[in-house]
Amino acid sequence: MGFLLRLFSKNGLFVFFIFLQLIALVLIFSRNSMQQSWIAGQSAAFNSWVSGYIDEGASYLKLKQTNDQLVSQNKALMEQLYGKKAGSHPEFRKVHDTIGGGQIYTFVDGDIVYNSINRKDNYFTINRGKRDGVFPKMGVMAPTGIAGIVINTTDSYALVQSILSVNKIKINASLKSSGYFGTLTWPGTDSRVMHLADIPKYVSIKIGDTIVTDGKSAIFPQGVMIGKVAGYEVDSKTGFWDISVELSEKIGNLSKIFVVKNLKKAEVSKIEDTLQATIKREK
Repeated sequence: MGFLLRLFSKNGLFVFFIFLQLIALVLIFSRNSMQQSWIAGQSAAFNSWVSGYIDEGASYLKLKQTNDQLVSQNKALMEQLYGKKAGSHPEFRKVHDTIGGGQIYTFVDGDIVYNSINRKDNYFTINRGKRDGVFPKMGVMAPTGIAGIVINTTDSYALVQSILSVNKIKINASLKSSGYFGTLTWPGTDSRVMHLADIPKYVSIKIGDTIVTDGKSAIFPQGVMIGKVAGYEVDSKTGFWDISVELSEKIGNLSKIFVVKNLKKAEVSKIEDTLQATIKREK
């Protein structure tokens, strides 16, 4: 208390001056509309600044809640699409091909337990096997693209030949815009890029064109996303386009997969076997 008295006694005139200034400011801003507008504008700007930081902080605190909601919504959509509830025994669900090819497919979901992308021919292992209806020569899709083909199975697991394989795998693929189809292979360099060959050079192509499965094999449905055209040039040896395709699915970051079963595959294989027999007889 004594300190305050000494402070006021030494600086009384200055304190009195500040007091008078405050009164003058109050009188000015309370009696002049221009000054009142200026104060209102500054107050609004300050309130907006404070509100912005408060909203940003609240949004950050709600990130976990938002993420949980997105996961829940995605789970509900997957259950609706594939008809499988969490924790239930996996089983194939019938899905009709709406592209127009008349094929019927079934799918079962699974997870990758091992994966490689740095070899000449790559493989990955999934936690689905014979007990789940998974057998060799079935296609394996990812959420946003294709992933590989099953080559071996046990009761609970399956070994899948990755599309990132130089010598072991070729995919029938087509330009979505024109329907022209060719052969998709991996040259063994960049895990993000494959090459599409056998497209005639008179076919119009541009960067960003969509590449999809063409449905002419018994492995993948028609129209499954593969990737986008990243570059193209004429192959001097063949005279056809050599098209670089940036994959829509990052195989090295893959975790969730869907195994595809074509219900008409046996019938297709049977008719193809008759063709092979005919060729052998002609020889």
